[in-house]
Amino acid sequence: MLDYLINLFSTFSLNDVLDIFFLFLIFYYLLLLIKGTKSYQVAIGLALIGVFAGIGSLLKLTAFSYLLNNFLTYLIIAIIVLFQDELKSILGEIGSKIRTKYISKNSDVIDEIVNTVMALSITRVGAIIAIEREIKVGSLVNKPVEIDAVVSKDMLLTIFTPKTPLHDGAVIIANDRIAYARCFFPLPALMELSPTGTRHLAAQGITQQTDCIAIIVSEETGKVSLSVKGELIRGLDKEGLIGRLVYYKLK
Repeated sequence: MLDYLINLFSTFSLNDVLDIFFLFLIFYYLLLLIKGTKSYQVAIGLALIGVFAGIGSLLKLTAFSYLLNNFLTYLIIAIIVLFQDELKSILGEIGSKIRTKYISKNSDVIDEIVNTVMALSITRVGAIIAIEREIKVGSLVNKPVEIDAVVSKDMLLTIFTPKTPLHDGAVIIANDRIAYARCFFPLPALMELSPTGTRHLAAQGITQQTDCIAIIVSEETGKVSLSVKGELIRGLDKEGLIGRLVYYKLK
C-alpha cells in the first residue's frame, strides 16, 4: 500500500496537479450552488460513496469496490430523474454567470409598470408582472400569448381587465417590451408551499427558477408584493416599489 502511494505520487506531473485543482473547483462551485437545497445532502452522500469506492480500489477489495461503483452509477441516474428541477436551476445559474447581462436604463418603462401596478392595487385587480433579466422566462411557460408591444399603462391595464381573454395569468416584460401575456408559472415544490395566494406562489416559483423580478397585486387586499429569488417582499407602496425595481433591475 505504501509503495503504491509512493509510486503514484512520484509520477505526478504539473498537468496532474492542474487536473485535480480544476476538478476541485468544479465540485466546490457545484456544492455552493446547491447548498441549502435538498440536493445538498444527496451530494454529500455521493461524495462519501465515492471516497469509500476509492479506498476499496486502493485496498484491492474487489467485491466491495464493484458493489459501490455499480451502486454509484445507478444512483446518479436516479438523482438525475428525481432532482431534474434542481439540476435545471443549477444549469440556469451557471449559464447566467457567463451571459452578457441586459441592463435597462429606460426609466419610462419602470414608471409605466409602477403606475399600472398602483392603478390595479386601487381597484383590487389581481395581476402578476414578471420582468425578465438574464434568464429567459418564456421557455418555462406553456402556450403563452405573444404580444410584443411597447410597455404602457393603458396596454397593461387592458390586458388585466377582468373577464377578458388575457386577464388570467401573468405578463412577461423582456427587453423593455411586453413580450407575453396569459402566462402560467410553475409553482414551488410542495414542501416549500406557504399559506399565501396562488399568484404569490406562482411568483415565487418563477423567481426560484429564473433571475426575473415578479410583481404581484393581490385581488383580495390590493396589496403589492415583489418576489426575487423565491423570496416575497410584501406591502410595498409606490416609492418602495420604484426603489426595489431600480435596485434589482439595474444591479
